[in-house]
Amino acid sequence: MTRLFEKTYPDPGVAPGHGARAPGPAAEVRAWQYREQQLEEYSGQSALEQALPTDGDGFVWIHLQGVPSPGQLEQIGTAFGLHPLALEDVRHQGQRPKVDYFDSHAVIILNQPGLAQDGIILDQVNLFVGARFVISIHAGEQDPFTPVRQRMRSHSRSFNRLGAPYLAYALADVIVDQAFPLMERLGERIEELEESVLANPGSDTLAQVHTLRRELLVLRRQWWPTRDVFARLLRDDVDPFGLELAPWLRDIHDHTIQIMDLLESYREMATSLTEAYLSAVNQRSNDVIRVLTIIATIFIPLTFLVGVYGMNFAHPDSPWSMPELYTYYGYPVLWGFMLAVVALMLYLFRRRGWL
Repeated sequence: MTRLFEKTYPDPGVAPGHGARAPGPAAEVRAWQYREQQLEEYSGQSALEQALPTDGDGFVWIHLQGVPSPGQLEQIGTAFGLHPLALEDVRHQGQRPKVDYFDSHAVIILNQPGLAQDGIILDQVNLFVGARFVISIHAGEQDPFTPVRQRMRSHSRSFNRLGAPYLAYALADVIVDQAFPLMERLGERIEELEESVLANPGSDTLAQVHTLRRELLVLRRQWWPTRDVFARLLRDDVDPFGLELAPWLRDIHDHTIQIMDLLESYREMATSLTEAYLSAVNQRSNDVIRVLTIIATIFIPLTFLVGVYGMNFAHPDSPWSMPELYTYYGYPVLWGFMLAVVALMLYLFRRRGWL
């Protein structure tokens, strides 16, 4: 869960766009130049120089996988005229999803959710969108944009007709749709926890419910502004996003609404899981108390009679006298028997889950 709350900040007093970047190696660079349904691909650090923006038809897509180094940010910032404040958001990971408009480009910041062994992770995605270029920066280890490249290689007409803004839509759509498999997995976890709460409401189950609620809260904090990002893109109608792209943006906005509906439903179900756990624990405690009360009630009159008369019936001529009173090791044997009874009762209580 630590990656959910990681955030890097600039040093106090540092000028915007400067300061130490997030730790890690330099990003891997790949570039594609799409012109008249012809796709040229470049890789390596030289890709930034080979795929520069042109004044003709087509567009350029540069993708950086990982957190870029200061040199890489300076190079792409100079080549494409990117605003220093937008580059600062790349340096300092953990940004809130948002969209900003500048003179020659727009900047979209999203967070891609994913599953890891220790829970949910969030990888920041920065999209710089101009009239003839798209720069995508994905901070995670795995590149999620392989399906988009396959569509470009198949010479989709939408890329040729709508250009760079449509590519930005396709990249954002991949990031948003990554949430649906995650939501499906969270739904399965909720079903498993429901069965566990009803069958065996232990402390481990309660810890899993609290972890689930925390993850849902973090996802809600991410997807609420993500929905606002695409609502603003639809509402503002600012270049490079125009009316032709509105149906595609509306589709992403609909997906974010579906995700938010699922999140709200899952949060309510997680809250009801906590209430069900407390009810199950209380019911189980009542069952234990009822059994112990019955046992105690049975022995109350017996204890009363023993307290009144005692158990030291001894008469030298009576065959009904207690022979244990004259046993040489009777006292330590009695203590051993009582301790054995206590140990047996503790064992049975623990086995039944009462302790």
